[in-house]
Amino acid sequence: MKYLITLILCVNIAFAQCPNGTYVDIVINPDQYPEETSWAIVDLYEDTVVTGGPYDDIINYSPQVTQLCIPNGEYIFSISDLYGDGLAGSLWGGQDGSYYVLHCGDTIVQLDSANFGFAAFHGFTLEDCAPPPPVFGCMNNMYVEFLPQATVDTGMCFTERVFGCNDEEAFNYDSLANTDILTDSCTHTLELTDLAGNGWAGAYLQVVQGNNFLGVFTLEDGFDTTFTFDLSISEPIEVKFNITQQSQFTSVQCGYSLYSEEHVAIDAPGGFASPLIPFVTVQGMPYCGNSCIEKAYGCIDQAALNYNDEANTDDESCYYVEGCTNPIYIEYNADADFDDGTCETLIVLGCMDSTALNYNPEANQELEGSCIDVVLGCMSELAFNFNPNANVDDGSCIAYSYGCTDATAFNYDSIANTDDGSCIEVINGCIDSTAINYNIIANTDNGSCIYPLPGCTDPSALNYNAEANVPDSSCYYSAGCNVGDVYTLPNECFSWVIEVDPYCCDDNWDNACYDLYNYCQDGWTGPTSISTFDRLGITPYPNPSNGIINFNTNVDIEVYSIESRLIEKSKSIKSIELNKGFYLVKIYKDKVSVTTKVIVR
Repeated sequence: MKYLITLILCVNIAFAQCPNGTYVDIVINPDQYPEETSWAIVDLYEDTVVTGGPYDDIINYSPQVTQLCIPNGEYIFSISDLYGDGLAGSLWGGQDGSYYVLHCGDTIVQLDSANFGFAAFHGFTLEDCAPPPPVFGCMNNMYVEFLPQATVDTGMCFTERVFGCNDEEAFNYDSLANTDILTDSCTHTLELTDLAGNGWAGAYLQVVQGNNFLGVFTLEDGFDTTFTFDLSISEPIEVKFNITQQSQFTSVQCGYSLYSEEHVAIDAPGGFASPLIPFVTVQGMPYCGNSCIEKAYGCIDQAALNYNDEANTDDESCYYVEGCTNPIYIEYNADADFDDGTCETLIVLGCMDSTALNYNPEANQELEGSCIDVVLGCMSELAFNFNPNANVDDGSCIAYSYGCTDATAFNYDSIANTDDGSCIEVINGCIDSTAINYNIIANTDNGSCIYPLPGCTDPSALNYNAEANVPDSSCYYSAGCNVGDVYTLPNECFSWVIEVDPYCCDDNWDNACYDLYNYCQDGWTGPTSISTFDRLGITPYPNPSNGIINFNTNVDIEVYSIESRLIEKSKSIKSIELNKGFYLVKIYKDKVSVTTKVIVR
């Protein structure tokens, strides 16, 4: 798989800094034998413009990026391998390499086959890059709406800047300020990390700020490395993480961050795992601090014993009188606000009345109201007469006797002294479970039981029993037909049958009537196999129908009544109109026939 590494960041640089030509980027991702690889660019006069390689001093498939300013015209890029196996390192247990030539953000040359032998050649043409699109905005930096990237002033400047510290947490916060007085530039650190500690294996970063290309950076070996450079705060910083063929399976281990002492501009801890994404671009804004002064807390009262001349914000820590500030010591000084270590004798509070329940002979200071009088009583919480106020047990405890203490209850217990919530209310009713008015919640029989008398309880039935109180399945009805008692229970299918074929109601309920009834009861299903219709590619629809039966292709048909009488015969038709009734339709197609039942309602 080929991976296109498009160095879009170089386009604006080339346009701005290469007035006599355009920039070209040559990216070589060597295999494990970099000392065999070299390349060159020649013009049509066979004059060599530039050469590169061999790469004797690189490790871990590190990418080699060369940026050139070349006059527009036609050129040939050639790459050679001393051993004759191209960049096909996978032939020898390693990884294949790759190469790209990029111009104006496009890949104009790339590897066709890693095993290209001793050399490969590519022709290409250089033309001027299109200028970057205009950026509209306010170009006056004395207004809040100022846009540093703007190249066309829109006049949309409204709010004049009021400089000052606008950090509400700062010591010198200015509520009228709308713009911090910022430090315009400072040193930033680019830190590269690798979770496995074996370097980036060919992955690399490109760092650009505005028209300033800061370079290509990679981690050749180890867990981390750092680079430093000065950045202006006027333009965003853009970092592009490029994933090469060699690093597509280890890029998930790579991470990087860009920070100053004041601010983290970019933090990308890693996880660039998809080989379908050849690069990942992240932007951040440099920051170097402002004129805000951090609050320094302390005592700012010069009259205090602990005055701090370096503090600018009072933290209410000032003290003026030294002494023992712990009230649990005899030496306690209520006026002291700073403990000087003079606390020595620990106060022992307690009841000093020897007749009290809680008399403390070791107390040296009476705790007012702490003495407790002796209260006799039952102290067992398991006793019926437990006295929660007693502090001395007098042996009077009475055991609990649990039960229902409500004399009006169904289960009243005359010897219980403690109600256990078991009282059951008297509920009168029929308590015989064989009665039809059996009351499941009743506990006292009141002679009201009524016993079941099965029978037909539907007044509309022919055999209605006014004395029955339990319905059974004995009810029967008149359908208004002269066909006996076979179908005397009218239902939807029975009504449909006698509507389609009145003969079934007026004369005789024969086999045809049975078929119609069963056809309705079975959900309009018929004997015709679906596989036969599928094999012929025929679909009669809808079925049942309101009059028109359609076919999804031209067919020959014969239509028969339920008595097997031929009603109609047609050739090469796609629809037929029938009156209400039940029909057998025989369908012919490709010398094969099938028969299906059709219902018209």
